[in-house]
Amino acid sequence: MSLINGYELHDVVVTGDNGTIDGQGLFWWDRFNSRSLKYSRPHLVEFVSSQNVIVSNLTFLNAPAYTIHSVYCSHVYIHKVTANTSPESPYTIGIVPDSSDNVCIQDSSISMGYDAISLKSGWDEYGISYAKPTANVQIQNVYLKAASGASISFGSEMSGGISDVVVRDAHIHNSLSGVAFRTTKGRGGYMKEIDVSNINMVNVGTAFLANGSFGTHPDSGFDANAYPLVSHIRLHDIVGENISVAGEFFGTKESPFTSVLLSNISLSMNSDSPDHDDDSWQCLYVEGSSESVVPEPCFELKSFESSYGRAVAL
Repeated sequence: MSLINGYELHDVVVTGDNGTIDGQGLFWWDRFNSRSLKYSRPHLVEFVSSQNVIVSNLTFLNAPAYTIHSVYCSHVYIHKVTANTSPESPYTIGIVPDSSDNVCIQDSSISMGYDAISLKSGWDEYGISYAKPTANVQIQNVYLKAASGASISFGSEMSGGISDVVVRDAHIHNSLSGVAFRTTKGRGGYMKEIDVSNINMVNVGTAFLANGSFGTHPDSGFDANAYPLVSHIRLHDIVGENISVAGEFFGTKESPFTSVLLSNISLSMNSDSPDHDDDSWQCLYVEGSSESVVPEPCFELKSFESSYGRAVAL
């Protein structure tokens, strides 16, 4: 059970004068790494099936797993929060909106062992059956660091769908990946109508990552023919310094990623980068368009001119 938790609550405020809550996660990290845990690790804050939740003006340290986890929630406001764990902490994640809608995360600083902010919505047949998407999310004015994951990630548990997300004014630094989209065959669901802009990246391994073969399955009951839809992703007005790889976009043959729009992106590559611009991007089973992007993206991301539009409703 999480340290702070609630079920079917409404009008909840968790706040303080920048007080500190320390999850003392080292105990859990050591046992996770040694595979001696009999149960999953707890989170610091978790609300389930709740409405009108505010978490603000607090510092969270050393979460065993997730720092703030909202599941099946509506109208969640996370404001002026600091969340830190050790860079070596295994698979720790900062803020996780999970099958939740009308979420706002702003004016916060998050530094995690794995992902800083991760949007999720259910796992395989369970997420498809429950069909509760994560939707209408705003993330703005955040400072993010993800030692072994992504500063902002979508999935890979996204079977209920993720849509209508706006990320802007984010500062991403010292991260393995900047923005990542993760899914795999059997997930079903969708990731669409996602707009990421006004991002500043410094010391990032891979600026943009989209992987259609990422993650495992909870059991053998998943439908291997449930292909995820990834479409209408807009990345624009982004600058990066000391970047190793500009982008890796790998969809699937059965369900390519479509309508990926890149514009006004300038990435300064470091000495570890490929010698040629053509190698700074790697693409397979993805379609999109680009304008004013440096280094120049792969052919698949400049293969057609698109008015972008909106994805067809599922």
